[in-house]
Amino acid sequence: MDIDAYMPTELLRPFIKTYIIVESQGEGANLINTVVPDTSLVISFTYKGRVNYTGGEGKNDVPSSAFSGLRKSVRLFNYSKETGNILVLFKEAMATAFFKEPLHELFEETVSLDNFVSRQNLSIIEEQLAEAPDNNRRIALIEKFLLATLYDHKPDKLILTALQKIHSTKGIVKIKDLADTLYISQDPFEKRFRRVVGTSPKQFSSIIRMGSIIKSSEHRIADIVFNARYFDQPHFNRDFKLFTGQTPTDFFKAPSFLQINDFLQ
Repeated sequence: MDIDAYMPTELLRPFIKTYIIVESQGEGANLINTVVPDTSLVISFTYKGRVNYTGGEGKNDVPSSAFSGLRKSVRLFNYSKETGNILVLFKEAMATAFFKEPLHELFEETVSLDNFVSRQNLSIIEEQLAEAPDNNRRIALIEKFLLATLYDHKPDKLILTALQKIHSTKGIVKIKDLADTLYISQDPFEKRFRRVVGTSPKQFSSIIRMGSIIKSSEHRIADIVFNARYFDQPHFNRDFKLFTGQTPTDFFKAPSFLQINDFLQ
């Protein structure tokens, strides 16, 4: 399996974190890549072959053009032989520059992109991607598509400040206290956050907290539970396995979340 990352051009850099192209070449069928939750909403285009994923909801085919929301659980992506897939990873709170629909409705979901973009336009880019001679040309086509979708967008500065505060605490923050520091009551803050970011501030903080844990050099479980302010170890163990698909002990012995998630750090 080949995984390559491409940086967006200057016009799209405020909105796009990176593009990732995943290809299974002449290998056998059902190559599996394990991807833990992250804070990027993702659109994907499968320009050849087939991709499906397994999670708590069972096995699902990924549409040829798809939009994936944030999630709290690990997914195993299965690539058939000779598959090519392009992922567009949005920066936090920036997918709203392209899609006006409430993004929290995508939480834990992967749906066809034609719920947001006309099927006619998608058919054109799908055909162009399939016929493109190389990955540089495919990225150029994706950028042309995104620029045509981009509208006059004004970032929500309050939500961007909230994201910075969540990151600075590694996700260990009380949502009421966070809202108070932003001089907004909790209920309207949560509604505004969900609409812009794609999930609740509590769930987003949980993703940041667990992401910080798996990237940490501290692997003593008791210390992790204490530093991450979990009430008890069983609660931590359940959250950790939902996030990574493994127990903490197994994960830290032989981490298996690498590859695509390496590009998300």
